[in-house]
Amino acid sequence: MYEKVINACRECGCKYTENADMSKFTTFRIGGPARLLVEPDSTDSLSAILKACKAEGVKPIVLGNGSNVLVRDEGIDGIVIVMGNEFSKIEYAGNDLVKVQAGAKLVDLCRFALEYSLGGLEFAFGIPGTVGGAAFMNAGAYGGEMKDVIWVVNHMDLDGEKGSFQGSQLDFSYRHSAYVDSDLIITSVIFHLEQDSAEGIKNNMDDVQRRRKAKQPLEYPSAGSTFKRPEGYFAAALIDECGLKGYSVGGAQVSEKHAGFVINTGGATSKDVLELMEHIQKTVREQKGVELEPEVRII
Repeated sequence: MYEKVINACRECGCKYTENADMSKFTTFRIGGPARLLVEPDSTDSLSAILKACKAEGVKPIVLGNGSNVLVRDEGIDGIVIVMGNEFSKIEYAGNDLVKVQAGAKLVDLCRFALEYSLGGLEFAFGIPGTVGGAAFMNAGAYGGEMKDVIWVVNHMDLDGEKGSFQGSQLDFSYRHSAYVDSDLIITSVIFHLEQDSAEGIKNNMDDVQRRRKAKQPLEYPSAGSTFKRPEGYFAAALIDECGLKGYSVGGAQVSEKHAGFVINTGGATSKDVLELMEHIQKTVREQKGVELEPEVRII
């Protein structure tokens, strides 16, 4: 199955894996197999793969570091495109601009910016995602968001044609961008940063990392914040006030360190996580009258 896509990968020299174990491609370390997983290494190879997908009559699922997703136990009966290490070039473009391929990890981008004494990305240090994923969902932390530092986002449509958005076209809002509501695939991002002292940037990055380690259950697999912040509330506080810290279903648990995180304590299944999320939503709805919306993408 999917011989056209496999042939396109072979012609481009791209990695591909049949019946890929998705637990190896998500930070939750959970998920059944994907029928075919491909890892493009250039926009040309991505274009060829997308054209082959169209010829097969299949719409691919696109992932970065898999840090904000939960793959169901049944797996994915289709094609997954991973924009990862093979698609992760970072380069200084002059005038405080940095061009980054979608598969680059945020932590690597932050370190690159530090080398060039470019500030503005410190808030993102430690977010376990890729640049493409961060732009897709307008990732943020500690008072900063991607919208504050992104200048241009380049993308490709399902026909393999290139394009770009900037300014109001990006439609950034809380955990949202124009890409959430489209089939466009982010290929690279141009960041507009500001000259700053390397020492100050380093101190800010270290402070962010200390705060993460102190407050978040980084020692366990998770997908980050499980629920979006409801207007006027904080999801973690609501969950904590409902007495759900430490509540478990199978190997899935509400972190005792940070109630906003559902963690994999070992051997959790997607079913465990989904049942726990449903219990959290039901409890918060009944006790607080607030509806929690998942931040995690369920695939």
